[in-house]
Amino acid sequence: MASQDWFDKDFYKVLGVDKSVSAADLKKTYRKLARQYHPDSNPGDAKAEAKFKEISEAYSVLNDPEQREEYDQIRAMGSGARFSAPGAGAGGGFDDVFSRFGQGRQAPPGGFDDFFSMFDQQGGGGFGSGRFGQTTGGFRGFGGPQKGADVTARTTIDFVTAAKGETITLQGEDNVPFKVKIPAGVSDGQKIRLRGRGRKSPDGGESGDIVVTVAVRPHPVFSRDGLNLRVTVPVTFTEAALGATIEVPTLGGDAVRLRVAPGTPSGRVLRVKGRGIETTKGHGDLLAEVQVAVPAHLDDAAREALERFQALEPKENPRADLMSKAR
Repeated sequence: MASQDWFDKDFYKVLGVDKSVSAADLKKTYRKLARQYHPDSNPGDAKAEAKFKEISEAYSVLNDPEQREEYDQIRAMGSGARFSAPGAGAGGGFDDVFSRFGQGRQAPPGGFDDFFSMFDQQGGGGFGSGRFGQTTGGFRGFGGPQKGADVTARTTIDFVTAAKGETITLQGEDNVPFKVKIPAGVSDGQKIRLRGRGRKSPDGGESGDIVVTVAVRPHPVFSRDGLNLRVTVPVTFTEAALGATIEVPTLGGDAVRLRVAPGTPSGRVLRVKGRGIETTKGHGDLLAEVQVAVPAHLDDAAREALERFQALEPKENPRADLMSKAR
């Protein structure tokens, strides 16, 4: 911008703000006007494009504290002033005034493109993309080139696949198959993002993603508890009372042997280290919850034996502590 322009143009009037406007209010006003007059919002409207350039020029000066100070000082000299040729008048006229401002201010080196690059750092919404004068059309939007749209997909996998991990093949919306690596330990409802595999950008930006939501079928025996696996293990009354060594299944592996201590109550949890879910974040355990199975049918001999035991068992009331605490 030539120095004379700072005399001739009232940037505050262009933006419709007072000279005492704060930086925050200045930015708010400019963004409102920019949205109103942006070429992408007014295709083919030469007046709107000219207005957009005008408010952008005004904002580029007033938004810079140093330029704004110089602009105010120069404007205070009088908007009717004109420059004289070197040597005319005292000390060469008003041209000498600008020597203390570094020989006047010029437009940004890269023109309006450099000015709008500041919006790339603000993460705001855009008005399209591309650079003015290029085939993409319009001024570059506040966020730069648009990212392509994401594509969503769903898949249902079995419990073992979710726990162990596996690469599966899904059908894309264009009927082209694509592979998805299911990481070990994926949980029900978790989303897997395949970056850059979605739809193409309309203006040369990065492609969108494919976002796959995973549903996990329940397992008939095991359930998840974080990285731990839980399993309910039935034991007989005599195994729980007298103690026993029992076999417990593991997920997709061999059974492990566990010792049930004499007098083990129903609900006690026995832990098998390292036999839960294995991920890059660590290993879980297998938690086996003991459940005493009560026989539904007894023959005469078994009933007689149990009645003899009942006559000999301790007369302690297992609910005595419960009753006292409930009072």
